[in-house]
Amino acid sequence: MKTLADIKKIAVLGAGTMGPGIAQTYAMGGYEVTMWTRSENTRNKAIASLKAQLHTFAEEGEIKPEDVDTIFNRINFKLTVEEAVAGADMIQETIVENRDAKVALYEQLAACVPSDVIIASNTSAMNIFEVVPEKLLPQMIICHWYAPPHVIPLVEVVKSEQAPQEYADIAVALLNNCGKTAVLMKKFIKGYIVNRLQQCLNREVFFLLDNGYCDAQAIDLAAKASFIPRACVLGLCKRADFGGLDMTANNYKNKSYTMPVNGDELPKTLEKLVDEGNLGIKSGKGFYDYTGVDIEKLKEKRDKQLFEVFRLEKKFLADPV
Repeated sequence: MKTLADIKKIAVLGAGTMGPGIAQTYAMGGYEVTMWTRSENTRNKAIASLKAQLHTFAEEGEIKPEDVDTIFNRINFKLTVEEAVAGADMIQETIVENRDAKVALYEQLAACVPSDVIIASNTSAMNIFEVVPEKLLPQMIICHWYAPPHVIPLVEVVKSEQAPQEYADIAVALLNNCGKTAVLMKKFIKGYIVNRLQQCLNREVFFLLDNGYCDAQAIDLAAKASFIPRACVLGLCKRADFGGLDMTANNYKNKSYTMPVNGDELPKTLEKLVDEGNLGIKSGKGFYDYTGVDIEKLKEKRDKQLFEVFRLEKKFLADPV
């Protein structure tokens, strides 16, 4: 069985939205990284993203400017799965959330990957343990990242029932060594921790919007001026400790909150936006209008502000209340 010290080379399969940031993180951690992508166009976009992201990290003081090329050169690209995973000690799958695509890829892996290689999926929407060939289950875990993966610290880790606990522990230690905040889950559930919490928030966001209680700007301002920064200090469970668990219990007993009726249905506000083609920054308009805005510069500004927030959060995590 592999140990943390045995992990030298990591294959990242998929170079789309998440792949470049994940590859960058592993490379910054000192690992040799091989990326696989089907197309030359996707590869070129990934290379451009990696270079831009590394320069942003240097500008923010997260890495030394002279280390940019060294880190970038730890990453190489292959156009076949077999070439990408050859000699890899760990595999991180980040391909599109499409069941057929996942099935096809994992069938390839089952045919060419040794049984002692740790295989991690980044899947958000499906139970990957029901998708992969049974042969792979003893080496399967999930490392679930959040976008943008090179900036957001959290990675949720959970193993298959058949995989040894040591594989999940190795992943947690490796991710922590790469500067991430890895959270170990005891067992798999769709949505993991944060996506489930966010979905509950989304239900309320769209209930308020659909019923005309407020607009999107009011929701964002209220959230940013209250529980979101408070959570940087107290989280959610400790916040309840500070407020008093008896008060939390009374909120349930007094029914001070009522779940929205039909809360699982597609919200009207969201349906209208999507039907109109207003998908957010990718289309130039969503809740907000981004017409005439340089999206790449906007994302760069987002990343810089996130750096500032998470530097403060890192300080709080090191000295918690």
